[in-house]
Amino acid sequence: MNEKNDSLAGAGVNTRLSHIGNSPLDFHGFVNPPVVHASTVLFPNAKAMETKSQKYTYGTRGTPTTDALCEAIDALEGSAGTILVPSGLAAVTVPFLAFLSAGDHALIVDSVYFPTRHFCDTMLKRLGVTVEYYDPMIGAGIEGLIKPNTRLVHTEAPGSNTFEMQDIRAISAVAHRHGCVVTMDNTWATPLYFKPLDHGVDVSIHAATKYPSGHSDILMGTVSANAAHWDRLLDAHGALGICGAPDDSYQILRGLRTMGIRLERHQESTLNIARWLEERDDVARVLHPALPSFPGHDLWKRDFTGSSGIFSFVLKAESPEQFKPKAHAFLDALSIFGLGWSWGGFESLAVHVGLSDRRICKAPSEGPVIRLQIGLEDVVDLRKDIEAGFAAAKAV
Repeated sequence: MNEKNDSLAGAGVNTRLSHIGNSPLDFHGFVNPPVVHASTVLFPNAKAMETKSQKYTYGTRGTPTTDALCEAIDALEGSAGTILVPSGLAAVTVPFLAFLSAGDHALIVDSVYFPTRHFCDTMLKRLGVTVEYYDPMIGAGIEGLIKPNTRLVHTEAPGSNTFEMQDIRAISAVAHRHGCVVTMDNTWATPLYFKPLDHGVDVSIHAATKYPSGHSDILMGTVSANAAHWDRLLDAHGALGICGAPDDSYQILRGLRTMGIRLERHQESTLNIARWLEERDDVARVLHPALPSFPGHDLWKRDFTGSSGIFSFVLKAESPEQFKPKAHAFLDALSIFGLGWSWGGFESLAVHVGLSDRRICKAPSEGPVIRLQIGLEDVVDLRKDIEAGFAAAKAV
């Protein structure tokens, strides 16, 4: 790490985000690192080519641009190394492939991101890995599910769409006693609000598509490992030939510069709207771990230093037959909120959540679940938009 970055050890988060992952003096003083487009890398002689004794050997093995982003992520995560992959889903599947083999048993939290479940139930099953889903609130009780062939425990906190919290410390401690690797999808909190490796996780996973990008225009995932698991993760990354593109890496690095102040705004606006929704008669429940009413709030308060811009609420309905009509009426009446997947960008989004895949964390019975991504718009305008949604739902 350069001398400038050495001085950032005690600096505030926004100061660090402004300076990590680049060394201007290495590139003629330019503030941002160059975007190096590369496949072929030349060697000075045959011996260097044979021994691969230089830093860069081929485009899939990294460039100065991708290295700058990896260095920045390592600084945030406290990790031994980071790999870049083309999507958040790939950030989950690559470590699964790195640490699981035919005949192994994996424990996956039941509130997991649905595409992760699909990968487990299709690809992992076909490769001979047995997958078992567990209650996110199980904590140290996960010991009762560990088998002699259990090799991996995958966590996600808060859980996808319904935001269940997990006792990551307790789960990690038990898993390690049995020789299991612990992975965590930490996209919701980012390493600014939760540092997985500090809580016993071995491999921290992020969809950099979300808050690191921040502008709804880049797909990328990052996977960061502790020293004990870094070599195996890096080997799998190279074997699979999956890598992040230099242009995308540059854009993610640029997004990191403002991620801290964007997250502050996302958090402030989201809590404002979540608390407002809690007081409404047409809302059965608000699913946000930073609210004292939420079942996992104590875990969130103990381990996390902030909350981000995505949460859900249960729209009150009198019968299951009303769930879909009310949800669709609510969504179709919105004009500022877009109807689209993903989140973490500057714009607000809304989705009717499907939970039919759940085995343990069943869908709420009071009504449909609406997930909101609160963007950077003014709260007063977002409230008016939501009011229009409620009016339309009420008319159903």
